[in-house]
Amino acid sequence: MKEVVLDTETTGLDVKDGHRIVEIGCLELDNFVLTSKKFHCYLNPERKVSEQALKVHGYTDQFLSSQKKFSEVVDNFLNFIKDKKLVIHNASFDLSHLNNELAILGKNKISEKNVIDTLELARKKFPGSQNSLDALCKRYKIDNTKRVKHSALVDCELLSKVYVNLTDQKEPTFDLKTHENLIQNETSNNKVKYFTKIIKPTDEELKSHKNYLRSSLKKNFFN
Repeated sequence: MKEVVLDTETTGLDVKDGHRIVEIGCLELDNFVLTSKKFHCYLNPERKVSEQALKVHGYTDQFLSSQKKFSEVVDNFLNFIKDKKLVIHNASFDLSHLNNELAILGKNKISEKNVIDTLELARKKFPGSQNSLDALCKRYKIDNTKRVKHSALVDCELLSKVYVNLTDQKEPTFDLKTHENLIQNETSNNKVKYFTKIIKPTDEELKSHKNYLRSSLKKNFFN
């Protein structure tokens, strides 16, 4: 099961005010484990960054003016997320900006049905609690000290760890192939497969263990 953890940074909060995307970060998950595949780009929004957004991510107009436009990366972006579920924190925000960019280019919008919103997951699991990314990192004891300012890739990495915890996937799924002695278990909720290789002790190891037990008994009870 492949998914994409996605995050964006923007020039401001609302697309209705003409705000645009300045950064897209994507990390691929395969059965809840990060792969080496990623998509990342800074973008020229063709407008100024608001003061509020600048305080959040720190990307200046000068820096962004030399970056590619969304139209230059859209095909690579769409190919990266194709046929994969998107994992996004506060998905309505990122989707509104992504779909605005796609609409400008006459591209099909990303469907909400293809998105897992970790904010919604967190609200259901911890109703009434703080469920920001920082708050969830603190709850799950995930080190977020390098998140001095918002950065799409850093946030994706943190979100991937939060997502694993929110879905109670304490261990990743490993596909271990051995010729014998495989035990298959399934979790009650998500049917994630685990495999354990049984290693039997040798006759010599069994003999040594028996000798150890005899010496321990003698030492504890007869001395």
